[in-house]
Amino acid sequence: MAVSKKSIAPHTAPRAAAAPLSDAVPAVAETAAEVVEASIEPVAGMQESVRAALEKGVTESRATFVKAKVSADEAASAFEQSFTAAKDGVIAINAKALEALRSNTEANFEFMKASFAVKSIADLVALQSEFTRKQVDAMSGQAKDIGALTQKTVADAFEPLKDQMAKSFKIAV
Repeated sequence: MAVSKKSIAPHTAPRAAAAPLSDAVPAVAETAAEVVEASIEPVAGMQESVRAALEKGVTESRATFVKAKVSADEAASAFEQSFTAAKDGVIAINAKALEALRSNTEANFEFMKASFAVKSIADLVALQSEFTRKQVDAMSGQAKDIGALTQKTVADAFEPLKDQMAKSFKIAV
């Protein structure tokens, strides 16, 4: 049997279809409320866990930053001490070299004055031999002094850096 469109009233069809739904809405709302209520506690626990993890991360990051800053400050201080020691050492080496130059120049002038006062070639040869022996001894001593001062300068310049590196690796390990 064919139903014509005019046999069902158009305004009663939506009401008829909505009747079972309107009866189910309170049950669905109650079930949804129960689901929301049941999920509040786990969500709150999860939020607290995330918050705690973030706070721990921030605290650890701050502590790491403070350690890195202290380490950088100590390294800068070590470099400053090293450069100061190197500068002071170079000044001392230059002073020692100038002192040796002055001493050698004075010895040469004294030799020249003495060589003009010589009466014979044999005296000049003896004077030359004595001058050469003294100059070799003096220059040998000057070289030892400058070498020792150079070694001390290098050791003094690298000591702060060596100490800082040992300290840094001790902290890192």
